[in-house]
Amino acid sequence: MFAGEARVPAVLARPRTAAEVSGVVRAARDAGLPLTVRSGGHSYTRASLLDGGVVLDLRLMDGVRIDQEARTGHAEGGASAGAYTAAAGEHGLATGFGDTGTVGIAGLTLGGGIGFLSRRDGLTLDNLVGAEVVLADGEIVETGPDQEPDLFWALRGGGAGTGVVTRLDLRLTETPGVVGGILAWRPEPEVLSDVVAAIAAAPDELSGMVNAMVAPPAPFLPGELHGKPVIMALVCWSGAPEAADDALAPLRAHAPVVDLVAAKTYPAMFEGGGPDVAGVRAAIATGFTDVPDREAAAAMIDAVGAASGPAVVNLRVMGGAIGRVGADETAFAHRGHAVMTSVAGMTPDPEQEAAVRAWVSDAASRFGVDDGPAYVNFLGGDAPEDLARAHPGATGERLRAVRAKYGAIGAPA
Repeated sequence: MFAGEARVPAVLARPRTAAEVSGVVRAARDAGLPLTVRSGGHSYTRASLLDGGVVLDLRLMDGVRIDQEARTGHAEGGASAGAYTAAAGEHGLATGFGDTGTVGIAGLTLGGGIGFLSRRDGLTLDNLVGAEVVLADGEIVETGPDQEPDLFWALRGGGAGTGVVTRLDLRLTETPGVVGGILAWRPEPEVLSDVVAAIAAAPDELSGMVNAMVAPPAPFLPGELHGKPVIMALVCWSGAPEAADDALAPLRAHAPVVDLVAAKTYPAMFEGGGPDVAGVRAAIATGFTDVPDREAAAAMIDAVGAASGPAVVNLRVMGGAIGRVGADETAFAHRGHAVMTSVAGMTPDPEQEAAVRAWVSDAASRFGVDDGPAYVNFLGGDAPEDLARAHPGATGERLRAVRAKYGAIGAPA
């Protein structure tokens, strides 16, 4: 669950076309070198780097094309969520990704994608309608519901390992504007529990994640909260603007100390990018839980207060359109859960790695996210037992069969 060690690849390849990707894949295979993929985003496990092998860096393949008439966006394998969202937003259209503009679309989509529009439109993978993929033998194939359907199934939730995705075709939905932003409260257990429950009970057009976290030194937070536990939510209402206040009223009923929720364009939700994590060592554990009751919420706040540095318990509310897709329709096996819960700690100081790891391990055990079902995009490791948690039972069996058929390759990040 810890990603701090140095990894030095033997070769860094930066192709510009699917044909060049195919050439790199074939060359790595012929040389007997392991290969991993960097698709423009971030990875807690640093899966896009490896020692002594080939890193296939797709970041020069970052083109985006929006087909307004067909309501389809076409993104190359190295495109970022922020760039795609900005291009789609020019037409009042959107595909839901996560909550950070710097994440690479390919890696996020292959594992799931839960963010600002998920309860309305489903996971990002539910909006994938086609893809171009370079297989393990270098063959370039098109896939979709009627083309290589087994491969298409595996790409939607299987995470890394089934080819190199060089183009994604994604459904776009009219989203001329949203009401969204940050809400923050003092660390009271009933607030954490009630806010998560309110989002879960809201209309599908309200999506959000709620954090019990160590408050950063952000200028919008009161100074006396900096470095102390705080509850912070990032919410997005994508329904009729006139209905936003009613949907958000249960959250605002708890008198937030910060309310930055306002009407804006959807791309504005991604402004500011993500935090600067250069040189930061992160540990994470992830799983699925119920909506926390008061006791669980108090434990989460207490755990954050006991951390020795930046730490967060992240609660992403599921439900809505996410749960209306059959469990066997994609390789994402966790449709019926209420909340995706992750525990993360980080430090720039190598001497603090052990303390961060111990804090995450203890918190994960307390909240029941150290075993059982897990979200592949937030896994803290890539050991077989970790991957089995992400793809349990029949899902894992089918995924292994698909990879036996098409070949296994790479680790998009």
